[in-house]
Amino acid sequence: MTAFARTPAPPYYAAIFTSQRTPGDHGYAATADRMVELATCQPGFLGVESVRDADGFGVTVSYWTSTEAIAAWKADLEHRAAQEAGLRHWYAHYELRVALVVQAHGKPAA
Repeated sequence: MTAFARTPAPPYYAAIFTSQRTPGDHGYAATADRMVELATCQPGFLGVESVRDADGFGVTVSYWTSTEAIAAWKADLEHRAAQEAGLRHWYAHYELRVALVVQAHGKPAA
């Protein structure tokens, strides 16, 4: 997987998850890796991009074909368990925003 998601021509949806981590891993890294692995198998998944700074602030953007696909991902049982663990252990604060991507352009890698 590259750092940049390979998305189709718009329109599509972006689920933008911003978070502030709590100190310590407590199984976070393994679960985060598993969630990416699991998301890639979900119908409607297009890609993901994620970064986190040294202070624990992170942004993960996942791309989807529809809001129904995002809702199905949110309801996935293994993902639900990870969400609950996030509330209990991993996140001091988080926000989730869903946006319709209507335009996308960039400079391709050389």
